[in-house]
Amino acid sequence: MIHKIKYCFLALFVGLVSFGQSQLTPIEWAKKMADSDQKRIPNPVFLDGVKFPKWNYTNGLVTLANQQLYHYTKDQKYWDYGVAYAEQLIDKDGNIQGGYELEKYSLDLINSGKILFEIYKKTNDQRYKIAMDVLHKQLENHPRNSDGGYWHKKSYPWQMWLDGVYMADPFSAQYGLEFNVPKAIDDAILQVELIQKHTFEEETGLNFHGYDEKRAQFWANKKTGTSSHVWGRAQGWYCMALVDILDFVPENHPKRKELIAIVQKVFKAVLKAQDAKSGVWWQVMDQPGRKGNYLESTCSTMFVYSFTKAYNKGYVDKKFLKSAQNGFKGIQKEFIKENSDGTISITKCCAVAGLGGKNPEDRNGSFEYYISEPIRDNDAKAVGPYIMAGIELQKHLDKK
Repeated sequence: MIHKIKYCFLALFVGLVSFGQSQLTPIEWAKKMADSDQKRIPNPVFLDGVKFPKWNYTNGLVTLANQQLYHYTKDQKYWDYGVAYAEQLIDKDGNIQGGYELEKYSLDLINSGKILFEIYKKTNDQRYKIAMDVLHKQLENHPRNSDGGYWHKKSYPWQMWLDGVYMADPFSAQYGLEFNVPKAIDDAILQVELIQKHTFEEETGLNFHGYDEKRAQFWANKKTGTSSHVWGRAQGWYCMALVDILDFVPENHPKRKELIAIVQKVFKAVLKAQDAKSGVWWQVMDQPGRKGNYLESTCSTMFVYSFTKAYNKGYVDKKFLKSAQNGFKGIQKEFIKENSDGTISITKCCAVAGLGGKNPEDRNGSFEYYISEPIRDNDAKAVGPYIMAGIELQKHLDKK
């Protein structure tokens, strides 16, 4: 009887969704998504629709999710998926292949390095340490604004984007902790402090997508330097970055409490922006319900992951867990579909969005721009965080 009550509570608690006769726990959903994605894309170098092996942040995101799934399930195929990516993209001398060039100084190109820490620990293969050292060297010499903020790319001078905090700073903090480089941890925290200072949006408490110190970009406000709107995925990247960086900030670090306070401030605003009816979040978060706006899956999965992890780590209170549980239910209802081959897909993914270009009509940060970008299924930027969200939700259930 007790077991039956516990199961019923579990179903209610996490919003199990029925496809046919199957009812799954969060970790089972995470595995089903990872298995579906591996079936669609057996070789991880071709994630995100690329036609040739590429050192790219999206490949790193999905393989990191698989690596975390391995740690929870101990199922070797999830570990092997990440190793397959690393083995093909890093040669025997530790050179990163697939288009990586340090001199591009692109924060996006740091992200895939996150999977290398665990692979290096397990294999002791020096090529992975060499590759991590190269990525750390990139950050040491990365172009910066006058206050120390990383440029998003060398080709995007004086610009900080929320995306970049996720791409680079958890890696930097982990490198600092693993290899005793305290400055790398301090640099990661500095980037958070600066992006929060420069992109904070007073009215909603959310964060604008980007900031241009020189106010030279056509998308930048001439007074503040910020872009015009709060883009869901940029906010999602930032939320994931905050909880991931904290994994590598020592308990006695003088800035740790300040970083947790930023988490609480940012997450409070994201919680307020959650759509009450569906439980998920909008593509343009500061324009909820506006004609043309839509409920978007990549940011929704990112927020569910971030909220649940923050609760599991003790950074936020139970209302954020409840929000994440409602968000997961909403994701299942709004975005998950079962395919005829037994796989599942996640729908309504914004394929891409950015700021700037040669033409002021392109990527100008307007509402119209953000809602005009392509929408697709099974984008890596939804698949990876969905898997991570399932793991974190399951970790909470395991404590009960």
